[in-house]
Amino acid sequence: MFDRAFPPFRLDDEDEQEERAEGGNGVLMAKFLEARTVLIFGGIDQRLAQRVSAQLLYLDHISHDPIKIFVNSPGGHVESGDTIHDLIEFIASPVAVIGTGWVASAGTHIFLGAAKERRFCLPNTRFLIHQPSGGAGGRATDIAIQAKEIVKMRERLARVISEKTGQPVERVREDIERDYWMTTDEAKEYGILGTVISSISEIKF
Repeated sequence: MFDRAFPPFRLDDEDEQEERAEGGNGVLMAKFLEARTVLIFGGIDQRLAQRVSAQLLYLDHISHDPIKIFVNSPGGHVESGDTIHDLIEFIASPVAVIGTGWVASAGTHIFLGAAKERRFCLPNTRFLIHQPSGGAGGRATDIAIQAKEIVKMRERLARVISEKTGQPVERVREDIERDYWMTTDEAKEYGILGTVISSISEIKF
């Protein structure tokens, strides 16, 4: 889901066990970078956004060759998703995104950062769009401010989805009122997905 609180909250604790696990995968991640491949798996938070941003900027710095991003995510922080979405558009390297498993909420927002002809997914992928949620608390004035911000954010995200899919913004506003799940065929018809693939050789830039 899109998570929105003031300030943004984390989906996962950055404990020592997690950091040790990531360290053990360092060699594997380096090999993925050599292949100009970035992985976005799990919740979208500030830590993941920092890692993915660093990888994209580094790869774009050394070469403008194509980059592949694999996405499997339930969603997460709006702003963290914004960062990755915008960087996909910002860098000079062409980027293909490949959805697998589920591409939900902030994950879909990231997915839409690529040009439509470079949005791919594997056959059993599901997609989800919906409005942002947040944890409003504190004084009444603060709650009112937070509520206004969520409304503005909802409108902005609806316009992004509309622009990237070709759907009328009025329809998008209505669709994201509730969880709107899509199969690969439905996501393609909606304009979120470009092509369903079953082999890496089918990825075209």
